Amino acid sequence: MKLPGSPRTYGLVLGIFLAALVACASPTRPGPDGGSSPGRSSASPGPRFAADGPEAEAYGAGEGYPLKAIYRVPFFVGGFSHSDQFLEGRLIRRAAAPSRLSRAPAEPALRYESLTETRTLDEYLAHNPTTGLLIARGDTILVERYQYARNDRHRFTSFSMAKTVTAMLIGIAIGEGRIRSVDDLAAAHVPALDGTEYGRTSLRHLLEMSSGVRFVENYSGRDDIARLVAETYLQAGAGGVEAVKPYDERLRRSGTTFAYASVETQVLGLVLRSAVGRPVADYLRGKIWEPMGAEADATWLIDASGQEATYCCLNAVLRDYARLGLLLAHDGRLGNRQIIPEAWLHDATTVPADSWHLKPYAATRYFGYGYQTWIFPGQRRMFALLGAHGQAIFVDPSSRLVMVHTAVRKQPDASFAEEVALWHGVVAALGGPS
Repeated sequence: MKLPGSPRTYGLVLGIFLAALVACASPTRPGPDGGSSPGRSSASPGPRFAADGPEAEAYGAGEGYPLKAIYRVPFFVGGFSHSDQFLEGRLIRRAAAPSRLSRAPAEPALRYESLTETRTLDEYLAHNPTTGLLIARGDTILVERYQYARNDRHRFTSFSMAKTVTAMLIGIAIGEGRIRSVDDLAAAHVPALDGTEYGRTSLRHLLEMSSGVRFVENYSGRDDIARLVAETYLQAGAGGVEAVKPYDERLRRSGTTFAYASVETQVLGLVLRSAVGRPVADYLRGKIWEPMGAEADATWLIDASGQEATYCCLNAVLRDYARLGLLLAHDGRLGNRQIIPEAWLHDATTVPADSWHLKPYAATRYFGYGYQTWIFPGQRRMFALLGAHGQAIFVDPSSRLVMVHTAVRKQPDASFAEEVALWHGVVAALGGPS
């Protein structure tokens, strides 16, 4: 299946435009560590760090995992953990009072089935280019590992995991009455889209990636996603509405066929910005980042107009990704506070009975699709945030279990099969009643 992923930042295009951006100073570009980490429990064992990982030399270990404005494997480790140092982003301040995450006294013994053999967690890390792995249940961290000299203060790029965050913000905006309905047309909130196919598409069908509008996302370097990348966070064009207007050919009736298209999330971001009257990153900070108790600053990359690239490009530390996953696992609630509307979260992570094109094994050969969220097959309600090169947050609400995974897989659309196998092993071992 064509696995979900945010755009591949293509070699030549990236080299040209990142080189220019690296030479420019950004007034909103914070330092690499995102501030202190008050969410740690000083009385408990801390995270485990490794200086190397699989094929470490190929990933630039001999040069200290260098930061260079080149989209090639030797620079993935540095680039995927420092993208907001060489691309312009909007700062999302950490919470004034970070929420506490406790720690298990020891890691659980974990095993999973990989093809014909049973593997341990250590074997998984030895075979996979994972930069960070965190498993948590309730409010307790069970596993926190880093490879390739990454640490708990690096901000890892989300790639398309950000799509689910955008959808959750849409749900909050609807709950606040800033957006009337999921069936609003995009042009009702972004008048500049009036008369275009995306302007005539409902938010529901944008959320479900079923607009019917033509958009090619095959990571060839010459497709529509390459153009969208250049026009948004690489800032090669005006950005804003102009970045999405070129995609204006309807191939099929809206709401009938799933077709993964990152531009649809960018349209949702434009709707959100207009509806709430402030930058999307600021809305995220006020509605999710601060209320969930984020321990570190985050960033969201922006285009030349100041619009966030809402289909990708959120950057955060691993424990804050875990807090986000745990918030989703608790149906949008933290303590006594409902942060994300519970009904919205259920709608976002459940395929309607009559939406056959969105069901697992139909939308893709494995996952189904909700509101910018990937749905596991089976009776147990589980879902995932997925991004290019192996980024993932897996969520099991029934056990309040979450697994966060960041990686530097060589291909943007590399298979998630072994990550999914590891997750099933985690759920089998730890996913009993909470």
